[in-house]
Amino acid sequence: MSAHDGMFSAEQSCWFVRKVICWRAAASVAWAVLLLPPITAAFVILSRFSLLHPIQTISECLSLLTSASAVFSLILLCGVILVVGFLNLEYYTVIPTIACSKIALLGQLLHPRQLLNSLVHSIMGMIVAWCCAITIGGRYETLGYPCPQSDGSDGSPQMCLNEYHLALLLAGAFVGFSHSLLGVIHNMNYVSFHTVQQYKYLRFKGSLPLVVKCSATQALYSIRNYIVVYFFLGYIPKAWLCKTLNLDSNSSVHPLDSIAGLLDLTLLYHMWISASFLLFTWHITLLLFRIFVTEVYSFPVQSSFTEDAHQCLSKVLADKQPMILKFLALQDLALLSQHSPSRRGEVFSLSQPGGHPHNWNAISRECLSLLTDLTQRLVIYHDTVATNGRAKSLSTGSERKSSSETSVTSGTDDLMSPRPAFLLKTPASVFARSVVGSPKSPLTAPFTPDLDSPFASPALRRLTAPVEQCSPWFGTVQSPHVMRRVPKLWSASTDSQINGSPQSSPASVPSPKQEASKPSLLAQFLQNRKEQVKNFLAKRVLIMYLFNKLPEASSQALFADSQAHIWALEGLSYLVQASFSEDQFGVVQTTLPSILSSMLVLQEAVDRHFKLPHASSKPVRSSGSMGDSTHKTLRFALRATLKTAIYRITTTFGDHLKAIQMSAEHRKRLQQFLEYKE
Repeated sequence: MSAHDGMFSAEQSCWFVRKVICWRAAASVAWAVLLLPPITAAFVILSRFSLLHPIQTISECLSLLTSASAVFSLILLCGVILVVGFLNLEYYTVIPTIACSKIALLGQLLHPRQLLNSLVHSIMGMIVAWCCAITIGGRYETLGYPCPQSDGSDGSPQMCLNEYHLALLLAGAFVGFSHSLLGVIHNMNYVSFHTVQQYKYLRFKGSLPLVVKCSATQALYSIRNYIVVYFFLGYIPKAWLCKTLNLDSNSSVHPLDSIAGLLDLTLLYHMWISASFLLFTWHITLLLFRIFVTEVYSFPVQSSFTEDAHQCLSKVLADKQPMILKFLALQDLALLSQHSPSRRGEVFSLSQPGGHPHNWNAISRECLSLLTDLTQRLVIYHDTVATNGRAKSLSTGSERKSSSETSVTSGTDDLMSPRPAFLLKTPASVFARSVVGSPKSPLTAPFTPDLDSPFASPALRRLTAPVEQCSPWFGTVQSPHVMRRVPKLWSASTDSQINGSPQSSPASVPSPKQEASKPSLLAQFLQNRKEQVKNFLAKRVLIMYLFNKLPEASSQALFADSQAHIWALEGLSYLVQASFSEDQFGVVQTTLPSILSSMLVLQEAVDRHFKLPHASSKPVRSSGSMGDSTHKTLRFALRATLKTAIYRITTTFGDHLKAIQMSAEHRKRLQQFLEYKE
């Protein structure tokens, strides 16, 4: 594809961001702004309510809500909501960020883009806390007040620092900063798609209790941490403000950075209710954004006009960016294959003139490409784990040559184009925009054992070096060594190992180029020194703690984008099932052998993966955070969907499938499904 074609395709894909995503994000922000007055009214009542004087409290709250200060605070809060909505649009991703080690997570938290995000959240938290201080009133209203029984040099009363106001402002900044960090840790920017389709109102209503619970719980823990930090470091901002603004400290009042000052229950309650209000408004904005962005979008299967051809389902499925467009297209494919006979008929239709099944060919090709990429990814990962860090005999010269050729020819990454974990931990992370992502932005990151660790053996790095550019993570696989691994899924390779005959590999024969490219003495010396440093650091407990792999992280990252594969499996299987009675021209029958073979090979790869450590253990779902944890169980959903898809086809076609040409291993595996023994 030429550069002009690539530019034209990118411009075409922007229509979805411009006409759909941005408008959906704007609608979510608009609803969040409309919900702000009732949320603010509830906060005012909770912060000023008195059981002894309920009627007087309600009248005071009504007068406060209509005052000029309340209107100004509401305007500021609307501005904060707009900024939060923009950050949601800027940082969201449909493929979660998964760090495989503590050092990788630390790198995400210290990334300049994330540090800027944390700074913005801290400023917004301080603004919201100031609005809360104005709303609560009383001792929180101003930063300074006249000192009792003291006059200035010019006869005017000397001003003292109001530490209650300062403590509330710093609490807002701390909660905002903590929220930003927890967003990275818990993948709050991850937007998942619900399996059960619901109206937006019902989704919002069902999620509202969870938002209230998460906001109150997170506010409680954040205020607890803030009290500890303020107890040890609270004197620093106090001294700086007193010096900068020429304020005095009131010695007759207990300082808040003491035990007596922090045991003020009223202060603690106001801090907690203010932090809950802050987090609730931000969480509501995030919830509305998730609901609106993941709403089902119906793409036309075919278009009568040439200028709208790029909006058709078959064309959209072939687009690599933005990822939200690809995911919504696959979701639409899964839904139409189940519930829309008229649209299925368009998929099975032939082009006029010519009589070619262009729609079916394009859709099936993209779905099979996704399944093949996942299969190759699982095979490479399993082979790497099986070697236990020992490199197989590979032709280094040919691998480097093929990898360099692949890096030149692969202009854009495929949908499932993860790079090795030592390059980047996750796909479309919080540091990379997923709205209008670059074609070369990484999308996912399956992990190989300790590749990014400084203690990984050089043999393992040599094994994974060609994978960086010759794997399915760079679009098309051109390395013969990668393709050679595919038959290993079946028992033929295992039989040879059981019989004791080693597998022959053309790469095991040293080539003249390999002998000529012997490392120099200087390179060997530097390599030895490097190994000595690694061995020294490996004995340090802290270093090992930072670089050791987290349990299940590799498996979770390997299936981080499997929602796309789930929809591809559902779409293909339902279309094949419907073709038994609806396909008048038999367009599906031409690709049925390829579909069955791809599914069977993928199932073998998935079954082998679940035999690895930590792959079959289900993680505990965390209910105390707004972070979506559905990505942790995607591999289980994929395995169930894959088996269901194969059964759906075998149940429909039955013994007719025996007439399909396939390998003996595939036929044996298919017979297990026909006899319901899988």
